[in-house]
Amino acid sequence: MLLRENIYDLLRSDILACRFAPGDEMREQDLAERYSVSRQPVRDALLRLQREHLVTVQPRQGYRVTPISLSDARDLLRFRLALEPACVAEAIESAPDSVLKSLDEFRRFSGDHEDFIAYNRGFHSALAHASGNRRMATALCDLIGQADRLVRVSVSNLKGHDPAKLVAEHVALIDAMQSRETRTAARIIKAHIGATEKRVLPALKRNAVIVEERSS
Repeated sequence: MLLRENIYDLLRSDILACRFAPGDEMREQDLAERYSVSRQPVRDALLRLQREHLVTVQPRQGYRVTPISLSDARDLLRFRLALEPACVAEAIESAPDSVLKSLDEFRRFSGDHEDFIAYNRGFHSALAHASGNRRMATALCDLIGQADRLVRVSVSNLKGHDPAKLVAEHVALIDAMQSRETRTAARIIKAHIGATEKRVLPALKRNAVIVEERSS
């Protein structure tokens, strides 16, 4: 029998990996059978995912994987644009040399698209934790996790499906951080996130995983 926390982790991973596609309907009984558990841990996991805006409750119908919208993608990336440069600045100011040196593991990448998703998440999570600020790191890691679906779409929008350009941007940022060049690092990380937005939004439109914009 899987533990309650395991069900949450598995379900969240399946959503972020698009094994449950945006807009897919989900029912407690079906999920309980899928993961070989009772309905209670499934219900608890779905409620947690609802708070993370990954699942939407449909009254008397069950649940639905929250569709990706252009407005939500913009909100997520703009929040990241505010938070991640602050984490980078904190790391440059306060992190010991050994922590910045540990970023060297992200200078090279080889593998397929799924490997790149894991590599990219690992790199940006490492930046978050290098800040030494637990609250900022927790918030940024949550954003990075939720952005996995967007990264999948944006990687497919790269010419030749080659992530080498993104890895080169990571390397430039590592160089600036290890040299403790705050202004250069800030410019690089802001440009990196801005370029991500320019890849993501057109790719979302082409891949038809968007929903209608909500009026305010």
